[in-house]
Amino acid sequence: METTILKAPICKLKNLDNIFIEMTSKSCNQHCKHCYIDFPLSKKINDFIQVDTVKTVLDDTINLKPQCIYLTGAEPMTHPDFNSILRLCLKYTNTCICTNGSFINEKKTRFLRKVQDEGVHELIFKLSLDHYDEHKNDAIRCRGSYRQTLSAAKNLVKYGFNPIITVTNYYRENPNEIMANMTKIFDNIGIALEKRNICINNWFNKEEAGFINDNICTDFHPDCENGRIVSTKGVYACPFLVNDHRGRCGSNFNDFTNKIALESEYCNICLLNKKQMFGINFSNFAD
Repeated sequence: METTILKAPICKLKNLDNIFIEMTSKSCNQHCKHCYIDFPLSKKINDFIQVDTVKTVLDDTINLKPQCIYLTGAEPMTHPDFNSILRLCLKYTNTCICTNGSFINEKKTRFLRKVQDEGVHELIFKLSLDHYDEHKNDAIRCRGSYRQTLSAAKNLVKYGFNPIITVTNYYRENPNEIMANMTKIFDNIGIALEKRNICINNWFNKEEAGFINDNICTDFHPDCENGRIVSTKGVYACPFLVNDHRGRCGSNFNDFTNKIALESEYCNICLLNKKQMFGINFSNFAD
């Protein structure tokens, strides 16, 4: 870890274990209160990444042997060429879909199972569910999102997938209480949710977060030490910093820097969480 003269910590990429592909930066069917994306008022958004761009990313990083590709967004499953991109990525390495689950009905899950069975790499799902209480969850996401996510989880488990539930602790409650109640909720629908399958992230209002200071631990940056995200505008340090000039690393994976200054207010969020927020710690799943 290095520090600049302005005291912003410098984080160096150790291994490109995680490649995030921003399928769309603005297209989503849920506009959550805690989302770091500033959505426009217009609902007609067409900012989808091109299939050829994804192919180039895969070609440029084939020798780096990443552990996993993450299809993210906004909502990645709104992409019109989602199925094609998913198949491309699964031929390359393990692929994780970061989704609110609203598109995962039983028919879609059967298709996803078929895609998984076509190759040797694993298809993984990270589903967003922000509270064990339906009304509290829907108050920050949208009406019906709670039931959609639980339905998606049931469909995925039925077809042999093992989804990871990601929780943004919007109400700043005790994580142990959230964990216990989430486990009960999934027990009630017949899913034995293990502790390693629940990822609880602290939420910090971006208006309150402030900037990096000397009181923050600077020894734990698993996301920016081990991953990069590509969008329609280039390569960036992480999903929080995509399209922010402070997080830009280069135009493509043939020409990008392996160092990034942690000078955004969003860097506080990752540092204070002190764990991976975007990537998966696969050591937790090694049996």
